[in-house]
Amino acid sequence: MTVTLRSLDVAVPATELPQEAVRDVLAAQPDLSRLGQRLVATSFNSSGIERRYSALDEWDGPPAEGEPVFFDAETRRFLNPTTGVRNAIFAREATELYTRVAAGALEGAEGIEAADVTHVITVSCTGFFAPGPDYRIVRSLGLNPSVQRYHLGFMGCYAALPALRQAQTICRADPQAVVLVATVELCTLHVRTSNDPDTIVGSSLFADGAAGAIITGRDLPSSTPVLQLDHFETVLTPVGEEAMAWNIGDNGFEMVLGTYVPHIIDEHIVDALAPLLAHEPTLEGIPYREIEQWAIHPGGRSILDKVEAKLALEESQLVPARETLRDFGNMSSATVMFVLEKILRTAEPGTSERVCSMAFGPGLTVETALLTVHGAPASATGS
Repeated sequence: MTVTLRSLDVAVPATELPQEAVRDVLAAQPDLSRLGQRLVATSFNSSGIERRYSALDEWDGPPAEGEPVFFDAETRRFLNPTTGVRNAIFAREATELYTRVAAGALEGAEGIEAADVTHVITVSCTGFFAPGPDYRIVRSLGLNPSVQRYHLGFMGCYAALPALRQAQTICRADPQAVVLVATVELCTLHVRTSNDPDTIVGSSLFADGAAGAIITGRDLPSSTPVLQLDHFETVLTPVGEEAMAWNIGDNGFEMVLGTYVPHIIDEHIVDALAPLLAHEPTLEGIPYREIEQWAIHPGGRSILDKVEAKLALEESQLVPARETLRDFGNMSSATVMFVLEKILRTAEPGTSERVCSMAFGPGLTVETALLTVHGAPASATGS
């Protein structure tokens, strides 16, 4: 049976962080060495990012009430709250974003009402609380209290694709199922000043964002583009376990992001794609550029450069990923959903194109998906 993503909503918090401004603030921290300052300049200037967004409004000025806990806008100094304090902010701010994108996805799914939702899958690696975001979505949207709920936690940047794969599995098992998937990542809660190269690279890349989607196998008409979920695969590269990790520290979660990650992806991306493309013999052995659309998780500009060069893709095929990186930064698991949203939004009416999606995370894990984007029916656009 055909399982389709029928709507996709994305959102970011209100506080915009111009990349140059964050660079200058971070480089001016008193505990940063001269080498640390140079690493900050190099990482930020080569990131391919112009702006990011944060759930922390302290970047814009002193809080209306109480003392700042993360960033003192008057002294321009980073503070160092405990993991508990950071997680409390996550519970408050993530709840708003989860419910916002879930409501947006439900509103955009033609022929689907709140009462139709049978399953909720939530995703995050930047905070925890219980009752969790799955519970908050059910309560806030007035879903049936018997809705089945699942949370994919602490998987990292690739987790949105396993969430979509699980939604596909559910819908194939139950043709009447309607699955709501929501991912929220508040990476900026864990930014801190440090001379450690991995921490500096993470500070230059990571941002906050959210995405929500409705997936179902029901045969419903649609006047907007939809995304058919065809095949998914998971591959662990032979090396790289130590190159990317996400640990819980006393003062926030700690990123390990080795500079060798792009090289690992470069060396193993072809082998990682092979099991996915084997699902359709017509795709095996063809030039990769003949697959029209590529939804690559923009973990950083160097990763996109390696993917484009290794697979000999056209520059235009990486535009959705590069624009997402430029305008929003790396929002961990939510990022690839932003890329897919761009592909959906720009789909030509009456057309169908294949989409190959890839996301990378700790392990080193490569998640892949083969999809088909169907533009809105030509009759729905009046053409």
